[in-house]
Amino acid sequence: MSQSVVNSEERPDSSPVVRGVLQALPVVMGYIPIGFAYGVLAGQAHLSLFSTLLMSLIVYAGSSQLIAAGLFASGQPMLSIIFTTFIVNLRHLLMSAAVSPYLARWPQVRRLLFAAELTDESFALHSVQFGKRVPAASQVFAVNITAHLSWIFGSWLGFVANTMLTDVKPFGLDYALPAMFVALLLLQIHHWKAVGVALFSGIVAVVFQVAGFATWSVMLATVLGASLGVVLESWTKKQSG
Repeated sequence: MSQSVVNSEERPDSSPVVRGVLQALPVVMGYIPIGFAYGVLAGQAHLSLFSTLLMSLIVYAGSSQLIAAGLFASGQPMLSIIFTTFIVNLRHLLMSAAVSPYLARWPQVRRLLFAAELTDESFALHSVQFGKRVPAASQVFAVNITAHLSWIFGSWLGFVANTMLTDVKPFGLDYALPAMFVALLLLQIHHWKAVGVALFSGIVAVVFQVAGFATWSVMLATVLGASLGVVLESWTKKQSG
């Protein structure tokens, strides 16, 4: 499959939409099982099919939806669920800020639509590609829409199957999310600075998690890791200059 994606990127006669769909296939392979797990949990939390799919359409954030399903199941108040989801998704501000300079020539409406479809995984794909060149808008949106549809499909599939499953852990679905992040991380590591930033961010996230700052651990690790990356990049440029 990976070879077909590469070939599609290299063929000038292939459609931008086709290239975008093929580029999204690695994400699709991760989204369907994770969406399935969310659908099962949403069904067990007694959410309706409409509410389950509406959350996948509007919220469209795996970690937040899984957390929200758990909070619904435990009977937490709505404001608490909304606030928790907001905090977990704060990292999207950083991701949007990172890719926005590449899309400065896009109309504002198009950028808003792009931001609404941006996830951790699509950000990883786009940030790698945008560093080389920004492809046609149709290819960019084909990536996002393909990934989003697969997430909705996985959510629906999990909800339908929730009456037959009592626990998703034996299927290893809970490992699909971290496995996909590991694969996307490896795509972005090209030099020693990236390795250092990745290790530093991971250690910081674990430290904050153990220290009791579970809600903020990813956000703080991201900010500190990005700051380290900026410092290393500036130091490298001074040394080479």
